[in-house]
Amino acid sequence: MTGPSYCVVGGGISGLTAAYRLRAAVGDDADITLFDPADRLGGILRTERVGGQTMDLGAEAFVLRRPEMPALMAELGLSDRQLVSTGARPLIYSQRNLHPLPTGTVIGIPSSAASVAGLVDEATVARIEDEPGRALGWRPGSDPATAELVGERFGEQVVTRSVDPLLSGVYAGSAATIGLRAAAPGVAAALDRGAPSLTDEVRQALPPANGEPVFGALDGGYQVLLDALVGRGRPHWVRAAVQRLDRAEAGWSLLDDTGARWRADAVILAVPAHRAARLLAEVAPGSAGAAGRITNASSVVVALAVPGDTPFPDCSGVLVATGERLRGKAITLSSRKWGARGDAQLLRLSFGRCGDDVASSVSDDELLGWALSDLVDVFGLAVDPLDARVQRWLEAMPQYGPGHAELVAEIRAGLPPTLAVAGSYLDGIGVPACVGAAGRAVEALDLKVAR
Repeated sequence: MTGPSYCVVGGGISGLTAAYRLRAAVGDDADITLFDPADRLGGILRTERVGGQTMDLGAEAFVLRRPEMPALMAELGLSDRQLVSTGARPLIYSQRNLHPLPTGTVIGIPSSAASVAGLVDEATVARIEDEPGRALGWRPGSDPATAELVGERFGEQVVTRSVDPLLSGVYAGSAATIGLRAAAPGVAAALDRGAPSLTDEVRQALPPANGEPVFGALDGGYQVLLDALVGRGRPHWVRAAVQRLDRAEAGWSLLDDTGARWRADAVILAVPAHRAARLLAEVAPGSAGAAGRITNASSVVVALAVPGDTPFPDCSGVLVATGERLRGKAITLSSRKWGARGDAQLLRLSFGRCGDDVASSVSDDELLGWALSDLVDVFGLAVDPLDARVQRWLEAMPQYGPGHAELVAEIRAGLPPTLAVAGSYLDGIGVPACVGAAGRAVEALDLKVAR
């Protein structure tokens, strides 16, 4: 009699974490097969060597106050590989000038006029100061686009110069494409509790100012984590994409793009929402319909190694306001953010926003030219790179639009007990949220039925 068989579709951080959690739950006798057609596992986590140093060209950091990553690293014996950011803060490029990133904000939404003074004009400052005295209409449980509420209460400049730069960096989206409950869940919760003004709501939602580092990373890059997950989960990697998912007499039947059929007692789909929608169409049409309504943005990273004496300012990077003439949306001065680890300085420039085709249509040479031009415009520096890499992420950035939580609930509610989903489109786009969603997927499976 053969042991139980499980299939994980997708080899990114969500799929690898799901395979690891499955192994812990079902033991050594189970067969865990993981499908991914890529040349390497990891999805949007990709560690390369740039200028002789390791560098992450996808996700590069995680928020330390979330528990998922520190806990997972401790389980895997990687706690000593954790890095923390140096404390250097980013700047905002707006109106062709560099401004300090406002403090006292939640995803750029200010808790006072003083938070954004100097970034916005005097009329906007006055509007923020007057906001607590204006009637606030809010329906508990509602989820407007972030721009709708912030623009109405504080004005368009707060949206384009403070909120958009942060949301563009996280989602490759904007305040117009991201719902308030995804962008600022604490603010939405304060509204639901009856906070009297947006200013007061943001003040209630501010994280504690304890001076501790906000971001963490891994010494050696995310590849260290990926290797540990593969080593502990021990999935059998099939380098193929799953084309069809069917119910079988006992469990599931999967058809891959080589024509091979695979049997599974239970399945976890750890692929982007649009791919999950196609696989779920016949077996869970309600879930498929909800997943199909989630849109994605594409982005591209240009990573550079430049001479170590290049005189960048003392900051972790630059976020770009909406409407500026720059090509890029963000510059990360990686060696300033994490500390120098070699003779060259490393930096990343990010391009591509929701609704454009930059990541798929612009050549590597043109992107490199844009990157060097932006460095001149932002810092006044003509840089001669020592090394460069271009990494494209097509349809990799799910947009958490208004009502996103309801879509996710609909997806999960329509799944049978031996089928679950994981991925960045569910509970958050960051690595900690993906780790958490993968664990939730394993917990949602009825493994007793599967066995």
